[in-house]
Amino acid sequence: MAVEDKKQLKLPQKRFFRQRAHVNIFSDMEFQVPERPSAQDWSAHYPAYFRAPADQPADLKRPADGEAEAEAEDEGRQAAQAKRGPGAAAAAADAAGTARVEFADIGCGYGGLLVALAPLYPSTLMVGMEIRTKVVNYLQRRIEALRGFQHALLQRQDKGGVEWVDVRAKLSQEIADLAAPRDPSAPELHDNGETERLVPGHYENIAAMRINCQKYLPNFFEKGQLSKIFILFADPHFKRRKHKARIVSTTMLAEYAYILRPGGVLYTITDVKDLYEWNVKHLDAFPLFERIPDAELDSDPAVPCVVNSTEEGKKVARNKGAKYLACYRRIADPAEPGCL
Repeated sequence: MAVEDKKQLKLPQKRFFRQRAHVNIFSDMEFQVPERPSAQDWSAHYPAYFRAPADQPADLKRPADGEAEAEAEDEGRQAAQAKRGPGAAAAAADAAGTARVEFADIGCGYGGLLVALAPLYPSTLMVGMEIRTKVVNYLQRRIEALRGFQHALLQRQDKGGVEWVDVRAKLSQEIADLAAPRDPSAPELHDNGETERLVPGHYENIAAMRINCQKYLPNFFEKGQLSKIFILFADPHFKRRKHKARIVSTTMLAEYAYILRPGGVLYTITDVKDLYEWNVKHLDAFPLFERIPDAELDSDPAVPCVVNSTEEGKKVARNKGAKYLACYRRIADPAEPGCL
């Protein structure tokens, strides 16, 4: 991308991607779902980490304008990554077979959490999974725009005057300035992403996909693949006959426990007390999850992002509403091999 192209980059506007909040998860909708996790092609979502399969149709490869241009882009990407500094994505991760998605934001909405977490965990791949088509389109364009801004800044870096953001130090200071990081009235810690300063990872480690998680989640992740799962401000489905559609249920917890490794964390937050009590009731009763004490959460850098960075969380804070946080750790199953 030429430096001049930075002037043409523009973040998408949400008003053009609005969609009703409720989607019938039980209806038959068409999704691109792999038969098994190993069949999933992640190259379109994380081009800095994965190469497109050799047998993939030419019009689906990235880029798709011939081998010469593909090689030129690879060389440009490698040169850019050499400048990215500590914690940046390694292009060799795919070749070494070490690149794997580890964080999943289920019902990611407009991607506030992903954008906030991306610089905090620059070497960790994270995916947002959302069922609403327009919302996914918005988030994909948002991620592409943020990557474009970062690539343009990388090209300017040689000329000087480009500032790096120490995200962890910035977040630590903001947390220190807050008497209670999980206070509903706490100020927002993150904006729409950095467009004028470089950040670790350059948003290459986040992606979004349209999927019905309540049907196809195990098709994408191996057993114990994930280290964090986020379920933030989920649809409460107030009517009793709709409770079966809630994202936290005994059936869904079995799937979360399958894809979440022992020691991994499941984060839930809502502004609906009835849903919070429902979540806690089901999680407390599930044998493979144990609640994490609030005192332990104070040292988790992801928690302030969970509370303050999502669009729904910001709306609740503006309205001075309450937020109910409950985080659970995946514990080992004594019946599994190696856990006795």
